[in-house]
Amino acid sequence: MTTASLHITLITETFPPEINGVANTLGRLCEGLRARGHQVELVRPRQGVDQSRPSDDALLLCRGWPLPGYPGLQWGQSSMHKLLRRWTRQRPDVLYIATEGPLGLSALRAARRLGISVVSGFHTNFQQYSNQYGMSLLSRMVTHYLRWFHNRSTLTLVPSASQRLELERKHFERLGMLARGVDSQLFHPAKRDSALRESWALNSEQTAVLYVGRLAQEKNLGLLKRCFEALQDTYPLRQMKLIIVGDGPQRATMEKELPEAIFCGTLRGEELARHYASGDVFLFPSLTETFGNVVLEAMASGLGVVAYDQAAATQHIRHGYNGVLAMPGDENAFCEAANWLLEDAESLRRMRLNARQHASRQGWPAIIEQFERQLRGVCKDGHPVPALLPLTPGSSTPHD
Repeated sequence: MTTASLHITLITETFPPEINGVANTLGRLCEGLRARGHQVELVRPRQGVDQSRPSDDALLLCRGWPLPGYPGLQWGQSSMHKLLRRWTRQRPDVLYIATEGPLGLSALRAARRLGISVVSGFHTNFQQYSNQYGMSLLSRMVTHYLRWFHNRSTLTLVPSASQRLELERKHFERLGMLARGVDSQLFHPAKRDSALRESWALNSEQTAVLYVGRLAQEKNLGLLKRCFEALQDTYPLRQMKLIIVGDGPQRATMEKELPEAIFCGTLRGEELARHYASGDVFLFPSLTETFGNVVLEAMASGLGVVAYDQAAATQHIRHGYNGVLAMPGDENAFCEAANWLLEDAESLRRMRLNARQHASRQGWPAIIEQFERQLRGVCKDGHPVPALLPLTPGSSTPHD
């Protein structure tokens, strides 16, 4: 018996060709669901590449406002009346709301009005970002809003067991897990490029220490500098270079503090894969990730990964087997883990091989199939946005 296709609407304030983990994940989910025969409607802010592109059955565009400190990213404008008109004419079976800004909030309210089931995705730890910027009061307010928002969906999907546990402790309800995959054909050790390494002034026996990600305060990049300097102190006779792929508000400061580092800017596709594969060690000091797609990309590329024991690293790294882990927040342990990784060339070689082998089994098709089952489950149960819960943020009872 053929399973009926679904009409799925995905609401997001970021989407490819924008470069970030959320956009990458949503692009994969959208592409995968369509390949499985579902009608997927995308609701998002208009991007620069859209120019005068009109909306159609598969795409509803709205206005957006620039997000301060995040060039190229936007808040989507609240569009409740537009959504009500659209979904009254073409009713979706289920919504997937990926971002909690004004656009996502208006979609949640429209779904409540029309009785449409909602699945939400917890993709970004905005409450932890506030702590990184020294605004603990704001962090509590953001946590309150995010809990209020997600507790009004039928199901909230999180990418890792550690994230689920953290949200449960903060009284988030109806949580499910949806992990992330990696394209292990794109991110592959065979993409290693000796000419690129030569441009870094490194030969095959020397060490390229790689970081890939946004250059912003919430990524804990002070530890990246400290750890690389510790490696240089521990191995003074070893030629090594710090290779930084990405951009963001801290780039200018980092270029001054790390004059010998190579800053490659934002890369994508084959060029990004070539840079990954041409590295040797991957440092990932962030403490604010819900997952951290770059960990799997680095492992698929055959790098030795150093990360804190949380999110994707907890899920995919076995300490000493296919990477090394440090207790979250312990900067000394992080630096010691990196030093230990480089201590023995044969151990590092084995860990890199094991990392590749593990990541090559973490493909997207199984993730898409699981996502489809979760959406079908919500449709089958017929649960719209919880009807008894108010849709005004200040009207729910806060938790400490």
